Amino acid sequence: MTPRHFCRSFLPAVTRRDALRTAANGFGMLALGGLLAREGRAAEGPLTVKKPHFAPRAKRVIFLFMHGGPSQVDTFDPKPLLAKYDGKPFPGQKPRVQFAATGNLLKSPWAFKPGGQAGTQVSDLFPEVRKLADDLSVVRSVHADNSAHGGALLQLHTGSDTFVRPSVGSWVNYGLGTENQNLPGFVTVCPTLGHGGVANWSSAFLPAAYQGTPIGHSGIKCKDAKINDIAGDTTADRQRLQLDLLDKMNRRHLADAGPDAALEGRINAFELAFRMQAEAPKVTDIGTETRDTLDLYGIGDKLPTDNFGRQCLLARRFAEAGVRFVQVSHSYKWDQHGELRKDHAKNALEVDKPIAGLLTDLKRRGLLKDTLVWWGGEFGRTPTAQGGDGRDHNPHAFSMWLAGGGVKGGFVYGATDEFGYYAAEDKVHMHDLHATILALLGLDHEKLTYRHAGRDFRLTDVKGRVVEELFA
Repeated sequence: MTPRHFCRSFLPAVTRRDALRTAANGFGMLALGGLLAREGRAAEGPLTVKKPHFAPRAKRVIFLFMHGGPSQVDTFDPKPLLAKYDGKPFPGQKPRVQFAATGNLLKSPWAFKPGGQAGTQVSDLFPEVRKLADDLSVVRSVHADNSAHGGALLQLHTGSDTFVRPSVGSWVNYGLGTENQNLPGFVTVCPTLGHGGVANWSSAFLPAAYQGTPIGHSGIKCKDAKINDIAGDTTADRQRLQLDLLDKMNRRHLADAGPDAALEGRINAFELAFRMQAEAPKVTDIGTETRDTLDLYGIGDKLPTDNFGRQCLLARRFAEAGVRFVQVSHSYKWDQHGELRKDHAKNALEVDKPIAGLLTDLKRRGLLKDTLVWWGGEFGRTPTAQGGDGRDHNPHAFSMWLAGGGVKGGFVYGATDEFGYYAAEDKVHMHDLHATILALLGLDHEKLTYRHAGRDFRLTDVKGRVVEELFA
């Protein structure tokens, strides 16, 4: 019997339809295997959710950064003696090192009024935020070490004013991972490109996966800020094939050459960028929001609140989508060495309603209870005058506030001297503030370390006290 006759005699006849039906199962298993492999790569990556050191009060942070240094004595720290001694010399000793010379005392152009049931004093610069004073924990005794914008921004963002260190968002990302593997764990919306620039959201010596992902920058309007599409005209399937080939080549190089943190970071970045293509456009599309929500944030083409309102709404959407640390920046506007009355009023008008809208929106959605909102700048300003109607840099005393995320509402902590020049009671150094933010997230600032260059580094260096008095 010939082979042909053998096949015809003993093998069952298979139609083309039967063959396709049988093979389809195999194709399905191949597709499933590919999907599981991709999910496995995401699940095993550096952004995998990690357990905190202890029970957290907050799951995520939204940082509202007021670049330039808002004046504490004109916003959240009332000083009646400034009005009484307006125009007279400061009776105390001015700092030994000053950014520039200042003159006599300058009273605040704005009145302070009580807000909420607790009666927290807030100036007329922030009438909308004042209505929500019962949600705020105002810290009036913050102090830091550097009177120049560059160093002060670095210390605010990284804990060090002299060296390149991982940013606070990167440390949080490193410690906890992200709740959404299709988005970065750390997003910064319209960040400043000056005064430290990328170093303010850099992961430094931490793996590159923990660095901040910028959405636009301060030089453009938020409505024009986009995430660049890495695909172009390439289909998702073809792009996946290209990335798989690139991944295989890169991992072969790692196997041959040994550990390479930069290359590992690029591998993770390529994978995250691929996954983001499906998720990020939905998060950044505020066109799905109701008109009532847009009005809440002050979003409208001709409104002064439009730009920062869009940033705050994006912050809520990213937080809601599982991003661990979101920063929005009002840059670079709060540096009033002159024309304080005009420019501080303009700045506050741009941010007051959006900030109040964000707090209200988070509360409505049940997100404020586990979202820590943090407001502040890199330093405060002097109670003494500069340039007639202005104030100089002052790192020795400034105000910040926290809301939600396990902190007390309607609460004021710490105090400055009677003129607001120096932190005087229950002083909170920047290291203390960072330690407190980490603790609210369930992270022990002394245990959150990374080995680099022969020593263990941490956000708070060898300092930092958790201000537990702020905890609800």
